[in-house]
Amino acid sequence: MAEEKEKVVAEKAPEKPAAKSQENVVFIGNKPVMNYVLAVITQFNEGADEVVLKARGRAISRAVDAAEIVRNRFLQGVEVRNIQIGTEEVTGDSGTSNISTIEISLGKGS
Repeated sequence: MAEEKEKVVAEKAPEKPAAKSQENVVFIGNKPVMNYVLAVITQFNEGADEVVLKARGRAISRAVDAAEIVRNRFLQGVEVRNIQIGTEEVTGDSGTSNISTIEISLGKGS
């Protein structure tokens, strides 16, 4: 019976490549910067060619710090491929407000 469960899990695993791009996204929040650095390094060590750091508001500086620490201290072959900035309109208790966003795409050097 245990062998059958293992077969089912093994058969279901290959169905997820469509969502692979979403797996390589690290959402930046209020944790220490090194937690996000470790998440990025882990993604690259698992075979990802590109990792995207996404942050909003005050976490933007933490995302930039994490990207620079990865590039300069840990993985010298990683480069910034793209940076996208934007604004999201968020509705809260006091009405709507605009929050800045950033997406930093890091990739292995070509």
